[in-house]
Amino acid sequence: MKNYIKLSIMALSLVGITSCDMDSPSISSLDESSVFSVYSLAESEIMSIHVSFGETNSYRGRFLPYYGINTDCEWIITPSFADRLTDKYALSNYSTTPGNGQMNTENNAYAKFYEGIERANLAIKGLREFGDVENRPAMAQLLGEALTLRAVIYNDLIKAWGDVPARFEPNNAENLYKPRTNKDVIYKQLLADLKEAEDYCYWPNENAITRSTERVSKAFVKGLRARIALYAGGYALRGDGYRRSNDPDLAPEKMYQIAKQECLDIINSGRCSLGSFLDNFVKLCKDDVAAGSESLWEIPFSEGRGRVLYTWGVRHQTEDQYTYQPRGGVNGPLPTLFYDYDVDDVRRNITCVPYRWGSKDDGTPTSVNHNGNNYNVNQVPQVMSNPTAMYFGKLRYEWLDRYVTSTNDDGVNWQYMRLADVYLMAAEAINELDGPAAAWSYMKPILDRALPAQKVSALQAKYTASKQAFFEGIVDQRAFEFAGEALRKADLIRWGIIDQKIAETKAKLSRLASRSGEYSDLPEKVYVKLYGAEDELPAGVQLFDSYKKPVAGETLVIYGLNHGDSDDIGKNMKDAGYESKGWFLSNGEPRITQDIIDGLCVADKPSMNCLWPIWTCFIGNSNGMLNNDGNYGQLSD
Repeated sequence: MKNYIKLSIMALSLVGITSCDMDSPSISSLDESSVFSVYSLAESEIMSIHVSFGETNSYRGRFLPYYGINTDCEWIITPSFADRLTDKYALSNYSTTPGNGQMNTENNAYAKFYEGIERANLAIKGLREFGDVENRPAMAQLLGEALTLRAVIYNDLIKAWGDVPARFEPNNAENLYKPRTNKDVIYKQLLADLKEAEDYCYWPNENAITRSTERVSKAFVKGLRARIALYAGGYALRGDGYRRSNDPDLAPEKMYQIAKQECLDIINSGRCSLGSFLDNFVKLCKDDVAAGSESLWEIPFSEGRGRVLYTWGVRHQTEDQYTYQPRGGVNGPLPTLFYDYDVDDVRRNITCVPYRWGSKDDGTPTSVNHNGNNYNVNQVPQVMSNPTAMYFGKLRYEWLDRYVTSTNDDGVNWQYMRLADVYLMAAEAINELDGPAAAWSYMKPILDRALPAQKVSALQAKYTASKQAFFEGIVDQRAFEFAGEALRKADLIRWGIIDQKIAETKAKLSRLASRSGEYSDLPEKVYVKLYGAEDELPAGVQLFDSYKKPVAGETLVIYGLNHGDSDDIGKNMKDAGYESKGWFLSNGEPRITQDIIDGLCVADKPSMNCLWPIWTCFIGNSNGMLNNDGNYGQLSD
């Protein structure tokens, strides 16, 4: 069970903004000196910052579902060029307009991000003045958390909206209206803030406060500083084009040095461990927030908040044995990603799932008991989907230890950073500074848990051949490792390769649709059966849940998804109970249509359309200070 930090019991902030989720009384009537000199009250103020993450149209329902999707390995299921102006598609296909109906409201993510920043600003000011942080380590930890949570929000603001107003002091009559600020100014402030926060925060499990991944630890502070350094030193859309910063303080070599040192500090501390790829996500689904494993920090959601599985999980079509909400499968992997994985890569069948859970017509009525309540649901099996509707499998209702009864929230935390990211950031930075031979030892642990030893050795020879070869390895492995975690878009942008990768992906989708080129060795159909208790599984069949044993009458056994599989072999499996299913074709026509391919990105240059505009309602209420000129950024450094 998650700890007391759950959003449903967080206290209100001094900022005086209320939430329908809050049960605790407001402490806004108390003066700052009373609040920020008492640990329990000051801690409540830090907890209130999390409220802004979890409100309906903030991270929960707008930012996490829509930012970071439609890349070279992820998309909203299923994109459409014909429907490109639909609000939900337009948020992800690089054609977003200021009047977008999902976002152009005064309570959406942009507003809630600044609400969280204001709460952080009040806490930072109060703790500096009244917290006696020089002599009270627990109060210093709270200050470090406030600085870090503010940096999280500002980093995401910059990723989504580019140059945004810089607010590092509480609101007052003099600073109420502010123009956009050059992102470089904000980046430098965040890097300085996080450097300060490192001195305040405890390592994971060094103190009772940091026993949970829902609380900020020194490991997360350092990891976030490394991530922001890589963003600050990378490419970005600016007022005069898509380029790196001209600020010498943010020169790439300086930013790589920061990233290298911060990541090595985390790794060498020994405070966290990788474990298996699968275990990380099973723990996440089981609400295991114990610090010290792979997870470094998670946005905490209570059972009645958060749309993580709803958006990023496997599709459930009806109320079934695993969930009372017919949800999941809003976003998913591109089919090209599935076929890009090595067949022996354990990450493939965990990340990419080619089935959904059946509809009411596929199952039989049953009931489940939850906390003493019986729910009438349907016992359904897995049923085959198709290449344009594959699902992310890192997060699954069937891995939860509880039954989800909310209409569209599931309470699973959003894992904001994990240790694998630290290793691969270290490898990337060290390659740039010291070369591929030195960098290899930080990529190797990620590959060792994913691939057989001989294939890791082959990749070592390939990647360490040159600095460029190792960079290309980083690009590939970050896709295989983090698909479905909303990191890819920002990676492609900062590397300066988003235009190239989107164009390559569209071409690959065209070849996959016709099973030509590198996809010519794939069969036209797949061959499936429901697992039986007495079944012996032949070589080449696929299962997509390595956490649980196959369940008779529920688990789908699949042949035909690997390079080199053939329709001839599949047809001969009929006597063993396998039946053929159309995979690449539907009624003789390709399922991957040109409309879908074009809908992935409707802009000729995604690099020049990779930011969201500030929404019309905020422009109108800015007293003339905000606009969407200059590619949503300043015209110069």
